[in-house]
Amino acid sequence: MRIGVYGLGRFGYFWAGLLSRYFEVWGYSRSSSRKTPPGVKRSSEDEILECEVIFFAVSISSFKGVLQRVRDRIKPGRLVIDTCSVKVFPAKWMESILPEGVKIIASHPMFGPDSASSGLVGLPMILWPLRDSEREFEYWRSFFEEIGLKVFKMEPHAHDREAAFTQGITHYLGRVIADLGLKESPIGTLGYKKLLEIMTQTCNDPWQLFIDLQRYNPYTSEMRARLHASIDKIMAQLDAIEIPGERPEGE
Repeated sequence: MRIGVYGLGRFGYFWAGLLSRYFEVWGYSRSSSRKTPPGVKRSSEDEILECEVIFFAVSISSFKGVLQRVRDRIKPGRLVIDTCSVKVFPAKWMESILPEGVKIIASHPMFGPDSASSGLVGLPMILWPLRDSEREFEYWRSFFEEIGLKVFKMEPHAHDREAAFTQGITHYLGRVIADLGLKESPIGTLGYKKLLEIMTQTCNDPWQLFIDLQRYNPYTSEMRARLHASIDKIMAQLDAIEIPGERPEGE
């Protein structure tokens, strides 16, 4: 079976390299400056679209446009799998744009080069069969479980509701911590070091991913509103505390 990975950005490069350990993998990028992982054959766009299975590893915000441009070159019987970090909109785009006869699975590998650097065992993988793909779904679920991933069958809305308060909030807080300019400290506690790890892990990802996570998940606006409400609540509780004696300088 020939696997195509469309997009060789930071995640696509990692994903193509991972799959090449087990399959014949072809990779494509519109940018000639993108590197090709060892063991992956660099291919043209037309060649990638001829593959039996096509993983799209492009940004969420560009995915719809890519589908519209290539739809007529994907033949019936091919299997298309996205890797977007949100699921409601990509699932809708794939079902509405791709021609009848093209099989579709929605997926979200909830890890990347940083979180998988110590191995894949136990890392979460979301899969959902969208169109004519129950048999293929079982194949890929079995494969991902065999390489150590923890696979969850989760429909797009359930995924996005959950991810808004797991992945979405993590990326949001990572960017806030970065904006604060926090740095390593010789007296930093373990908890502080964990905060810096969140910043490092999330800020290694492209800024566009952060924007797309916040814009294209229909549940992240609720997450942000609840987060800021909780901050305001805690601030109000602190301001209401009577501090005996003189306040510390600067307050």
